[in-house]
Amino acid sequence: MSHHSTVPNPQTDITDLYIFQRPGNPTKSILIMNVNPFAPTRASTFAPEASYELKIDTNGDAEAEVAFHVLFSKSDGTHQAATVYRAAGEAARSTGPVGEVIIHNAPVSFGHAARITTDGDYRFYAGLRSDPWFADVDGVFNNFQFTGKDTFAEANIFGIVLEVPNGALGPGAQMGVWARTVALVDGELGQVDQVGRPLVTAVFNPTAEEQHHFVETLPSRQRAAFLPRFITILQAAGYAEADATRIAQELLPDILPYDYARPTGYPNGRVLTDDWLDSMIALITNGKQTNDLVGPHTDLLNDFPYLGAPHPTTT
Repeated sequence: MSHHSTVPNPQTDITDLYIFQRPGNPTKSILIMNVNPFAPTRASTFAPEASYELKIDTNGDAEAEVAFHVLFSKSDGTHQAATVYRAAGEAARSTGPVGEVIIHNAPVSFGHAARITTDGDYRFYAGLRSDPWFADVDGVFNNFQFTGKDTFAEANIFGIVLEVPNGALGPGAQMGVWARTVALVDGELGQVDQVGRPLVTAVFNPTAEEQHHFVETLPSRQRAAFLPRFITILQAAGYAEADATRIAQELLPDILPYDYARPTGYPNGRVLTDDWLDSMIALITNGKQTNDLVGPHTDLLNDFPYLGAPHPTTT
């Protein structure tokens, strides 16, 4: 759960992004965007005024050429529905209800059962699920003294899961993917959160103000705005300037690379069992620490929507 404490509304706080080949069928891909950390204790619905967006860069310019936007109806307390749009070309750089409707009026699942909507080559799920993120957060903040206690063992999130034919992702197999949420801020529509690679925002933007600035900045502008800070942090971790510059350039812009023609899993896309915290610990300590002693959750599903059933909660 790489959620961002600077995002005031948990409904638009992105915890994680995943993209991988559909198990058993490499002609399709699965995109997962999780929001609302420790759901439903802070928010019990998706935000009807927000746009939940999956952006895809197909030509390496850090701009979207394809996008999937998910918009939710108002909730009546027990029911809420989602509509999914696919936009291409210039429209993919926009926000909200743009492009072709590929899923219409799909019911949100607030209970234990997963209500799945199928329309042609697309499948969709939105609702309460078990949080797949695993990490010893207390150990991170205790000078990397890990005990193997999983902070998120009983946590839930709101998951948005979309299965698409690979052809819907763009003209080629190689791409970059990021998730963002867009909502009204002080009366104006704006980007309030975004995630590409996990933990980049938290690790390389130490203050709340820096994190806030980072998640509001479009990927195409991130390298120019943040490269010096990333290099400085890596040099402080013990990297030579040349190595720090190379790694920082790989991390910026914050976009998750994906090639659906190759087996998926870090560093190609992201599967639910990838241990990104271990990878980030090794990176930021220059190899001095490599493991937080926590492993993947065992409640993951082998089929759609892949996220485990929600844990019991009290609100």
